[in-house]
Amino acid sequence: MRIPPRSRLLGATALAAALLVGGPVAAATASAAPVAPVAHSVTAVGKICYSALPSQAHDTFDLIEAGGPYPFPQDGTVFQNRENELPQQGSGYYHEYTVVTPGSDDRGARRIVTGEQSQEDYYTADHYASFDRVDHGC
Repeated sequence: MRIPPRSRLLGATALAAALLVGGPVAAATASAAPVAPVAHSVTAVGKICYSALPSQAHDTFDLIEAGGPYPFPQDGTVFQNRENELPQQGSGYYHEYTVVTPGSDDRGARRIVTGEQSQEDYYTADHYASFDRVDHGC
């Protein structure tokens, strides 16, 4: 588990205070309010069958398989996972692609995000608020 920086800082501050005062660490940490680490559960990622995706997502998968050309310059760029909805990986692990939304004047909210593993694909219809892992076997 990754410990958020705030939790590490609180622990280091309590330890330093205990060492300076000469008291036990437990006494220094007891006075501090407990800080629960904030973790985004990867189990929140749902699952969707490839066959249940909109036809435009199938078109996007075809473009990904062919290596482009893509309809938008942002397609194929690194997805930063700032929302922390996907499993934590190093920078450059995920890439995003637009799923065209009929009638939209812009890119719309639908995306496919691919990981480095074979068929590690995620679909979002709400611009990264939630993801479903694509099951290519159904």
